[in-house]
Amino acid sequence: MSTTIVWLRHDLRVSDNPLFSSLEGTAALACVYVLDARELRQWAPEQSASRCGPARLRFLWQSLMALRGELLKRGSDLLVRIGDPVDIIAELALRLQADHVLVREEPGPEERAQLERLTHSLDQRCRLQPVESGMLFERGQLPFALDELPSSFSAFRRRLEHDWQVTDPRPAPLTLPLWPDGAPRGLPPLDQVCPRAAAWRPSDATSLDMQGGEEAARARLDHYLWDSNAVATYKTTRNGLLGADFSTRFSPWLAHGCLSARQVHAEVRAWEAEHGANASSYWVIFELLWRDYFYWAAWQEGAALFGAETLPAPDANLVAWCEGSTGVPFIDAAMRELGTSGWLSNRARQNVASFLVKDLGGDWRLGAAWFEHCLIDYDASSNWGNWRYVAGIGRDPRQHRYFNVLKQARHYDPQGDYVAHWLPALQTLPQGASRHQPWQAAPARFAAPLVEPPAWREWRIPALGGVEPVGPDE
Repeated sequence: MSTTIVWLRHDLRVSDNPLFSSLEGTAALACVYVLDARELRQWAPEQSASRCGPARLRFLWQSLMALRGELLKRGSDLLVRIGDPVDIIAELALRLQADHVLVREEPGPEERAQLERLTHSLDQRCRLQPVESGMLFERGQLPFALDELPSSFSAFRRRLEHDWQVTDPRPAPLTLPLWPDGAPRGLPPLDQVCPRAAAWRPSDATSLDMQGGEEAARARLDHYLWDSNAVATYKTTRNGLLGADFSTRFSPWLAHGCLSARQVHAEVRAWEAEHGANASSYWVIFELLWRDYFYWAAWQEGAALFGAETLPAPDANLVAWCEGSTGVPFIDAAMRELGTSGWLSNRARQNVASFLVKDLGGDWRLGAAWFEHCLIDYDASSNWGNWRYVAGIGRDPRQHRYFNVLKQARHYDPQGDYVAHWLPALQTLPQGASRHQPWQAAPARFAAPLVEPPAWREWRIPALGGVEPVGPDE
């Protein structure tokens, strides 16, 4: 009998999963997910924080339980283990006398190093077969060699949009090969893996409690496109801050592989065929292109994506930023949302990143590491690529990328509803700019911020009831 191991990583779905389309000749199949024990160890910038925080770990476990259910429906099962992925896969391959190990290709240097180690650890009769999965385009579809990847996203988009063809997503298999005789199976309870993650729940202030799994991903896709028709106005609402539908919120399911980019693309095209294409539907696909770009950039950059120097020790400013206690409501509200919900809008992510790097003088890598801990939708390529982009290093480097957070707050939260939602003490102040500068409006009750950069000058309000200046529109 031919036995195959499917080693699942960031591809926790059965639909449009090439790993389940590469099983010709397989008589027995073992599907395995290994949580790298390093994900649960202490991680910068706080010594009490792990790389994979409780919000993401809870979402991951929901996704694994949902995947197991889908596999059981098709005659298979799922084995989940915690430890060194290479050691566990190699031991299982030897135990089952496996002929093949199929695994999704990943751009991260740790994941690539794991495949190199596994190649040397497997028995000579067992073949390791990496498979491309989850993105809009495969390597062979790119109109350039990977080492010729354009240095900017704009150039990348122009090259792709000139003559692109996105492959249709594959349907889910109706059945899968039987589970190998004697192979272990099962998924440990989350409360045994991480009690904090098992007990974690998003704040009551959170507008959408996102649940892991392929069915939940499909429900969100259907809701955003077909039930709410929110996709029709995405371009005008995508910079929103409050509510469930100003953004697609597809990112958690894309990051864990409960949903593929091609599935999103196909559904958007189906919506366009019925309702007509517009700038908003295009913009959803535009964001998928950004995701592809960061993915291919990570392949090219390797370990340089994470910075080469030794990380500095966290300082008081960084801790205040992480906790949402900088004294700047627009920043603090966003960081409270991140810490208690595991998610943050793109507009808020750009502002808190710029504030840490440009206003507080913090190290961008510590900010990226904190996002890695907090975010449900953490994706190494997009997270570290975006942080490098805001910091003005790496690809398309520009040191002048600066977000004036007072200006941004006045533009995107003009009444102060967002900051008052996450910082209830601000509800005692009148709607408007005073909520973004409470140290000016009520200095006896609100402390001054950690910094007041010169760039804020024209956006400051006078202290205690003066006339607010009118700034130019952004």
